[in-house]
Amino acid sequence: MLFRSALVLIMGMLAGLSIGATVHAAEQSVARKPNVVFILVDDLGQRDLGCYGSTFYETPNIDRLAKEGARFTDAYAACPVCSPTRASIMSGQWPQRTGVTDYIGAAGPDKWPRNTRLLPAPYSDRLALDAPTLAKAMKGAGYATFFAGKWHLGPEGWWPENQGFDINKGGCDKGGPYGGKKYFSPYANPRLSDGPEGEHLPDRLATETATFIEANKERPFFAYFSFYSVHTPLMARPDLQKKYEEKRAKLGLTPTWGQEGNCKVRQVQEHAVYAGMVEAMDLAVGKVLSKLDELGLSDNTLVIITSDNGGLSTSEGSPTSNLPLRGGKGWIYEGGIREPLLMRWPAVVKAGSVISTPVSSPDFFPTLLAAAQAQPQAGQVMDGMSLLPLLKGQELPERALFWHYPHYGNQGGRPNAAIRRGPWKLIHWFEDGREELFDLSKDLSETTDLAAKEPQRVAALRAELAAWQQAVGAKFPTPNAKYVAGKSEWMSEKGKSKKKSVASEQ
Repeated sequence: MLFRSALVLIMGMLAGLSIGATVHAAEQSVARKPNVVFILVDDLGQRDLGCYGSTFYETPNIDRLAKEGARFTDAYAACPVCSPTRASIMSGQWPQRTGVTDYIGAAGPDKWPRNTRLLPAPYSDRLALDAPTLAKAMKGAGYATFFAGKWHLGPEGWWPENQGFDINKGGCDKGGPYGGKKYFSPYANPRLSDGPEGEHLPDRLATETATFIEANKERPFFAYFSFYSVHTPLMARPDLQKKYEEKRAKLGLTPTWGQEGNCKVRQVQEHAVYAGMVEAMDLAVGKVLSKLDELGLSDNTLVIITSDNGGLSTSEGSPTSNLPLRGGKGWIYEGGIREPLLMRWPAVVKAGSVISTPVSSPDFFPTLLAAAQAQPQAGQVMDGMSLLPLLKGQELPERALFWHYPHYGNQGGRPNAAIRRGPWKLIHWFEDGREELFDLSKDLSETTDLAAKEPQRVAALRAELAAWQQAVGAKFPTPNAKYVAGKSEWMSEKGKSKKKSVASEQ
């Protein structure tokens, strides 16, 4: 009897040790998952960073990421304006699947105020609550989830806290910091308490992000830092504005303009206020990176920084130049969709890597799922590919990238669709059915249209684009029965020509 009791006791102890070992192994597995800091900068052009060639703007903290990680040369936003790209990043789907195909707040076809040949296609003004989101997936994988900054994916009830984020600091329906003193406290933001008078918004959001990181340093975390910067209104810290005014004078820089459609396009980076906004954004990035260093978390943290569309160069002050890329925000040319993209993960990514494979917004979702050892929702459609193979020095299968923007933006662009396969890019314009073809390997600035010389290539790319449009349920613009040829596009209530306000809330 004594022997049996001892045996039961020993077996119980072994079972306990086994269970304890299993729990410990599971905890270690979770601990080995990388932290993720995803940084999205609003309206930041690819050429607005030192590591992409800017000599006027100063971005040492972001340039550090390029030195310590991977720099992508051919990264694209899924749309030339903000909300569709944001929905694509968040869902891992092309904007056409989410229904968010224009910036939220844009007029739809039922209340269209402009004298244009076409009526824009209808679009959804919110990311559906049952849509897959990065936050839901990361939370399901055991991550603490945090959002700071610009959301612009729906009205209250569709904000970050309704889409899988544990904490929301500043995310609401607005497309810019339009309340209070805008970029300075008081902010009048329903999800961000006011700081001391004059507190600067990008620094405050960085502080909130760093605070979240420190509070969750013992578990895997997903911090989504979505700047309001460098979107309009154009406002800089006075000291930084003065710095760049002096730098501009010292370098002898003056505004130079070109023409894109009916719009003037800036040709030189010399806007002192915008430069100050870029540097303040970079300083905020630096604050977050310093917190990772301080806590010893940098090696096992995947840091991603990108933008939601190209730099603003043809309206609303036209504060930056995207040269040698053509056009800017609102345009389907490279200046409107080619983005900065940097990824640093020292445990995986070789420092100083340069990756030329074309990638796009839907790729972030499968990339983060793979990194976090997370699973998609049952039946979830993911349009992107994981970029982890590229980060490990491998290759992705060749594929095409697509765009479909059946709307009129506020920067001069017209309804269009596009496809890039290899170096070839085809643009289809909806107003007149015209097509343009460019070989980006030889003509990055898209100056030479090869459509007339390459009819077979045009036909093949057009067919592939049409098949994709059908597959994703793309909606199209329709003829505008009220269009009057020869009259101004912008009309007052009495039918007189009216200059469009440039204070867009995109």
